[in-house]
Amino acid sequence: MDIKLIRNATLIVEYAGKKFLIDPMLAEKGTYPPFPNSIRQDQNNPLVDLPVSLDDVIKDVDAVIVTHLHLDHFDDSAKNVLPKGIKVFVQNEEDAQEVKTAGFQNVEVLTEHTDFDDVRLIKTTGQHGRGEILKLAGEVCGIVFKHQDEKTLYVAGDTVWYDAVQTEIDTHQPDIIVVNGGDNQFYEGGSLVMGKEDIKETHDAAPDATIIVVHTEAVNHWTLSREELKDFINQEGIVSDVLIPNDGDSYSF
Repeated sequence: MDIKLIRNATLIVEYAGKKFLIDPMLAEKGTYPPFPNSIRQDQNNPLVDLPVSLDDVIKDVDAVIVTHLHLDHFDDSAKNVLPKGIKVFVQNEEDAQEVKTAGFQNVEVLTEHTDFDDVRLIKTTGQHGRGEILKLAGEVCGIVFKHQDEKTLYVAGDTVWYDAVQTEIDTHQPDIIVVNGGDNQFYEGGSLVMGKEDIKETHDAAPDATIIVVHTEAVNHWTLSREELKDFINQEGIVSDVLIPNDGDSYSF
């Protein structure tokens, strides 16, 4: 498999001969206002440019996976530029209806046993924060990819560490885990995605897996920088197991 970070949570995953585009936020730098009630109110989103051309991002994509419909995972630019006949996988019927309303004609709700040709896609649970903020953050999912000729990949999505992530790891024994780790926050409510300690918990739960940390430094409410995370994993002695890509970086497994 090949995993390429585009920006934020937007990934291109080439897996068993299929090209998947995950959580496409494709607008030019500064297109949208900052997320409210959070830091960097003087900076519009996304904070950074795409590292490659838009054409390169969407070229030859076989399917799109949208873990949830927040702007930084499925934006107006993605809705405009992606072919309306492309396969789109979503987490539930509510999201499916919204994606269909945007004009997409080939939308499927992920389950725990979704097959895309010979690739098994397994919807996993996620928790987009803790406590009261969950009422605002809403439902999210992750995905496990399985194929007889590939290592098992777990893309956890917008979740903090909690017992269900442990369960997904125990159940699927992933070789590669992609986590959203910018510790994004509003002024109230705490972490919306993983922070340093959450990433360490993920490593401890899957000590033989390679962890890739994305969703960093791309939208205004991030609070954990790549450099701070690098210092942390160095202190914890897990540098060899945790990868922190820059936008545009890719890995092969």
